[in-house]
Amino acid sequence: MAELQTITLPALGDFDDIEIIEVLIVSGDVIEAEDPIIILESDKASMEIPSPYSGKVMSVHINVGDRISEGTEIAKLEVTEVKLDEPTPTEAEPAPAESKPAPAESKPAPAESKPAPPVAKASEAMPTVEVAEANSPEEHKIVKPASVSPVNQVENRSAKLIHASPSIRRHARELGVNLELVIATGAKGRILKEDVKAFIKASLSAAPTSGGATVSAMPTIDFSKFGEIEPIPLSRIQKISGAHLLRSWVSVPHVTQFDEANITELEAFRKSLKSEAEKKGVRLTPLVFMMKAVVAALQEFPRFNASLENSGERLILKKYFHIGVAVDTPNGLMVPVIRDVDKKGLYDLAAELASTAERARNGKLLPADMQGGCFTISSLGGIGGTNFTPIVNAPEVAILGVAKAKMQPVYEADGSFSAGLILPLALSYDHRVIDGAQGAKFTSFLSQVMTDIRRVLL
Repeated sequence: MAELQTITLPALGDFDDIEIIEVLIVSGDVIEAEDPIIILESDKASMEIPSPYSGKVMSVHINVGDRISEGTEIAKLEVTEVKLDEPTPTEAEPAPAESKPAPAESKPAPAESKPAPPVAKASEAMPTVEVAEANSPEEHKIVKPASVSPVNQVENRSAKLIHASPSIRRHARELGVNLELVIATGAKGRILKEDVKAFIKASLSAAPTSGGATVSAMPTIDFSKFGEIEPIPLSRIQKISGAHLLRSWVSVPHVTQFDEANITELEAFRKSLKSEAEKKGVRLTPLVFMMKAVVAALQEFPRFNASLENSGERLILKKYFHIGVAVDTPNGLMVPVIRDVDKKGLYDLAAELASTAERARNGKLLPADMQGGCFTISSLGGIGGTNFTPIVNAPEVAILGVAKAKMQPVYEADGSFSAGLILPLALSYDHRVIDGAQGAKFTSFLSQVMTDIRRVLL
């Protein structure tokens, strides 16, 4: 038999008296354990609070704008499944059956949908690839084709009036779908998972409305016909970052500029500081020097330290220098942001970079840790490879890919050859903002700086 449980705000460490910016549940919702139920925002970060139980929401005790602390009652739940560390009931109440689709004679929607207002900040809660900043409403929306016949269309529906369970909201955010554009077929205008799938399918099969390229859906193939298979689910981070990378690749006209940097002296300088760095308890990696060199290049070429407005009519030049660093984690690629790189010394950067990378691998990063980047560095030097073409981390306009350095012969001015440590560079950029000449000048300047990094550090 189901039991009634009170959901309270758990301990959040140093966080207290936190404002609620979105309530994701209403009375009558059926939710699963770990589904987000509210979103909080402090001066440091926004965070989702998951439900510890599965069941039916009986009452909600908080509202948007309330400030809550540890122990504050959030909702009462008729529990059908308790926490994982508690015994599972032998019988659980079945979730209410989903209602049949509404009658087909509902009024058709207008052929053109106006851009929806921003859905609450939940879309910024988990980015990928500075995923959060890139997830603006303009980037998220998929225009509904006029040929799709709506069912139970709710015109001018605001974000607060969207009837969808937390799991459906999360599913939509991961796929980049604006729920305000989705046609609801559930009881009383409730959006079902099938509605989200139907919306995506219809959008992909529609002809372009403004001259853009049409992306057709991949056919569904039963691979088990050809042999033994093992389906492996993608992690949540991989799903989110994958959707973000797809949007960036499709919406940003990419150009990749290749170059090389002779880092022989840089590496010698780095090794000369090894003992001093050890005394300070830090490890100076080549990436720290790259970050400093990149900032120097961004100061020389401000268009690379910018973002293009969604309208495409203005370029936003940034006066700060926050550098994103791609980190390989067990759950997928993450891009934490190191802030104010221009104002920090080598040892401070080394300590912050090591701490941030460790938190990323342990899944301890907050959403704010991956927001606000100006430029991204993706370094595969510690793994291998000769070169690669990185995807721009929109809304940034450029990204630097760094492969593994290797010893090569270097032609000297006197006609002789010497051994040099050569670092391959790959700069991908948004061709709407940066042309080929600017890209070549940027990599050339960056190569010069990295050849003699001490000039930057003076």
